Amino acid sequence: MATIAANLQAVHARIARAAAEVKRAPESVQLLAVSKTCAAALISDAWHSGQRAFGENSVQEAVAKMRELGDLDIEWHFIGPVQSNKTRLVAEHFAWMHSVDREKIAQRLNDARPAHLPPLNVLIQVNVSGETSKSGIAPGAERTLAAAIRALPRLQLRGLMAIPEPTNDIALQRKRFALLRSLQTELQAEDAAVDTLSMGMSDDLEAAIAEGATIVRVGTAIFGTRKTVKKEG
Repeated sequence: MATIAANLQAVHARIARAAAEVKRAPESVQLLAVSKTCAAALISDAWHSGQRAFGENSVQEAVAKMRELGDLDIEWHFIGPVQSNKTRLVAEHFAWMHSVDREKIAQRLNDARPAHLPPLNVLIQVNVSGETSKSGIAPGAERTLAAAIRALPRLQLRGLMAIPEPTNDIALQRKRFALLRSLQTELQAEDAAVDTLSMGMSDDLEAAIAEGATIVRVGTAIFGTRKTVKKEG
């Protein structure tokens, strides 16, 4: 637990420094702890160290953790691609969905969102680096999908998400994040609720914050290096 607490403190310090560099308040950036593949005990350690929001990319894995950690007040975010037949579980168990990239998925999430829960906060995933291996719509297609989501009463469109290609080129990092920010600004001009930019991870959160990130998704810097497993739903 001491290691998790120290790692969280170090990440918050990075966020604060990055925000100060561009004259932003540190509290304008939310830390989402990416807990995919982590044991529930590690999530509990992070929660007891003050972390409240956690991101998962496997529905079954996440639901099992939710049951084990049911006594903790956790805000759960789904951050990966989801199969159509898993949308009900996402709609029933999560507060946020970061990776909507098809109207079909949005419709299924809306239809499955329980009436006793508030609308599901959703982000549109944009493929800002054009990689064929990445999910997400092409830049420029977000307006059509945004309009479709706004028509769904059980969803609340909150903004955009991206996972650019990994690179040590700071200028390229900022270019990708700046593109997402410009798209979000256009949407926000039509809808003030579109206030969220989910971008930046352990290796590039500084560039993301410089370009306006409001949520940074950090896993490795908190929980350490984990075995890479591709998840879908």
